[in-house]
Amino acid sequence: MDNPNTPPLERRLQLALPLADVHALTEQRLKKLARTVRMQGFRPGKVPYRLVVQQYGAQVQDEVLNEMAQGHFGATVRSQELRVAGPARFEATATEQADTFEFAAIFEVYPEVVLGEWTGYTIEKPVVTVSEEDIERTLDVLRRQRVQYEAVERAAQNEDRVRVDFTGTLEGVEFAGGKGQDVSLVLGSGRFLADFERALLGMRAGEEKTFPLEFPADYPAAELAGKTVSFLVRVREVAAPVLPELDEDFLRSVGVTEGGVAELRQELRLNLEREVRQKIRTLVKEQVMEILLQVAPIPVPQVLVYNEIHRMRQNAQEEMQDQAPGRQLPDMPDTLFEASARRRVTLGLIVAELVKRAEISAGAQQVQELIEEMASAYERPEEVVQWYTQNPAQRQQVENLALEEAVVRWVCDQVAVSDVVRSFEDMTRSVQAG
Repeated sequence: MDNPNTPPLERRLQLALPLADVHALTEQRLKKLARTVRMQGFRPGKVPYRLVVQQYGAQVQDEVLNEMAQGHFGATVRSQELRVAGPARFEATATEQADTFEFAAIFEVYPEVVLGEWTGYTIEKPVVTVSEEDIERTLDVLRRQRVQYEAVERAAQNEDRVRVDFTGTLEGVEFAGGKGQDVSLVLGSGRFLADFERALLGMRAGEEKTFPLEFPADYPAAELAGKTVSFLVRVREVAAPVLPELDEDFLRSVGVTEGGVAELRQELRLNLEREVRQKIRTLVKEQVMEILLQVAPIPVPQVLVYNEIHRMRQNAQEEMQDQAPGRQLPDMPDTLFEASARRRVTLGLIVAELVKRAEISAGAQQVQELIEEMASAYERPEEVVQWYTQNPAQRQQVENLALEEAVVRWVCDQVAVSDVVRSFEDMTRSVQAG
């Protein structure tokens, strides 16, 4: 009876090696080793063979057994046309044959990918037009990124920057992190707890105020979570935001040296339209991948999942080290990456099979168009195009992306595609939420 805990793609082959062949090859290796091996008290090549056997016999025999087992296993799986995923594990097995070494090879095979019906699936493709309002909103963001503040005599309101001194107490005792001198914060920015920022609304420079504040139950500092404290706050200054004018200084700050505001608006439009195209690709691709998982449900070799987990963990660790060199890396168990790794492996196998069966390919023109679109986001696109041309590894990555896009187009041709009119803002929120 099959073990219910055995992975569905695991296979087991019972194999045997003639011990005479093992011993003959082991002896051959040891005699060759004896001609060069060095041992204290003997000249090279003069070490007695029995000492070579005593010192290295077990090690050499293990090496011979492993090589012969690998060779026999390889020949067997080829003769049986098994598609092996990852290395095999060998286990010696008991035998009554004194002249043979019997062992089991345990390994996983690739799944058979069976593509189901495409009918009944619909992909929603966003249709987005970049409007003048979108451009104005983006221009406003650029201005806010360069905001200046001017002191005012009026009461503080949202978006004002206030400079404050504050002291927090819990049951009359100051707590760690609850005190600040000449701290600046923009009201409504979310830098502090929302209740703290709201309590400052309406205060003027020179005013003091004492108010209670309840920390959220999930506040990171456990000693404060869910507790109500008291804050004494003194406002040093209230400053109102002043957005920069659309003058030459502002234009230079955003990289526009010719064409004035009209040129800036045109650049913003092109950037937003490029962003729209990328977001549409992302949303459509996500739907395509979900359909592939539905059309071709398959088990996946656990060894491939483990390999992908290792790769994802290594990438995450390298990224953390780049961001904070010398930082002690947190524990990253397999469970942190397993779901994503399994999904990636599953889709990789399905897509590879689909590419093969449907003879999907990405031509040189599609690759070049993708490179040029990616390069258009940079100040000197021609240099970026040249860089991809001169770096085969980077170009290969673009070729993989182009092939992926070709798969997405192919699937879209098999299912119903519904155009859905959406605003730029709405689609941006959807992608961020996803």
